[in-house]
Amino acid sequence: MPSLFVIGGARSGKSRYAQQRAEDSGLAPRYIATAQAFDAEMTARIARHQAERDARWQTVDAPLDLPHAIATHAAPDRVLLVDCLTLWLSNLMLAERDMAAALDDLDQTVAGAAGLVILVSNEVGQGIVPDNALARRFRDEAGWANQRMAAVCDEAVLVCAGLPLKLK
Repeated sequence: MPSLFVIGGARSGKSRYAQQRAEDSGLAPRYIATAQAFDAEMTARIARHQAERDARWQTVDAPLDLPHAIATHAAPDRVLLVDCLTLWLSNLMLAERDMAAALDDLDQTVAGAAGLVILVSNEVGQGIVPDNALARRFRDEAGWANQRMAAVCDEAVLVCAGLPLKLK
């Protein structure tokens, strides 16, 4: 089945665009959430995203085992919206997981998924070079992961200021 990679900066409209594409597909929508509510600000963000989805949506929490969640929930009559890859990557880093192995697994899972998969990610490499090693490592890991997902997905869209720009 086809796959779509949606990338953009913070508050670019990428999640809204991805959700609209999922709803327009006519398939049963399932939201795969990678966020973890470690603080009040993230709790509020999660609540806002939940409020933007109607009763058609089912939510699956997958902060660490994203490939398993995709493999388990993908179906020909279903669209999976994964939001977002950069939160998943930060969760993996904090849990000291093998990033390369996790991305290999994600590549294979997305490529073989039985239904439409839409992946949302942040573009974090267009700003200044971070001043600490952890932030630089995150920026690098996210950049490599984004390149891999853009290559494996059938379509890639960059969203800037709410404007989708089809890349692939």
